[in-house]
Amino acid sequence: MGATEKGTTTGTQRDTGTGAGRSGAGKDADRRIGRRSLLIGGAAAVVGSAVLARDELGRLWWRLPGVEKPRVEGAVDFRGARWVAASTANFRWADRPDDYAIDRVVVHVTQGSFASAVKVFQDPGHRAAAHYIVGRDGRVTQMIRELDVAFHAGNREYNERSVGIEHEGFVDRASSFTDAMYASSARLTAGICARYGIPVDRAHIIGHVEVPGADHTDPGPHWDWDRYLRLVRAARGAGTPV
Repeated sequence: MGATEKGTTTGTQRDTGTGAGRSGAGKDADRRIGRRSLLIGGAAAVVGSAVLARDELGRLWWRLPGVEKPRVEGAVDFRGARWVAASTANFRWADRPDDYAIDRVVVHVTQGSFASAVKVFQDPGHRAAAHYIVGRDGRVTQMIRELDVAFHAGNREYNERSVGIEHEGFVDRASSFTDAMYASSARLTAGICARYGIPVDRAHIIGHVEVPGADHTDPGPHWDWDRYLRLVRAARGAGTPV
């Protein structure tokens, strides 16, 4: 991202697909459900099996108006993370990886403090947020569950297929990226890769700058990719808890 932006916190790119709201009552959500239902029904007819339709509809039932998918309040996907909920306007309720396969981790830099990133992710007017924020001291805060689609990449397809991790600091300051941050973020990414079978390489662990159509530059020239991937592989090999 540009050095004048607050990472995904103030960037103008965002997923503007469905509206916020757990029920999915917006017109776009209804149309999506209708299209998928038709596709599911057609596929079931072609193969001559009602099992396919039942399985697919079973994953979609909670998107119907008035239905809420059960959630455990305060649950986190990374052991040791602190839960602070983002505004529901900044992500889309989902059931990944059942409805969208996850095959990417996107690395961001906040272009501001840890506290400012949390604040804007809680702002419904911001319309963007990442799943995690990693501080200079290595603390991890999760604000969106991995099963949900965070508006962090500025590309709808990449939002649906990825987990976004913000890092406290500035792209033009090498001092932003501390040993504690690298180590903690590497453990976090190793766990994500283990959960979803994501290869630990630069094709699957990418910077925001590499997202198609993105106008951001993060994590910038001072982010040490070689070091980061070594740490992720080491954490993965050590059997990081997932």
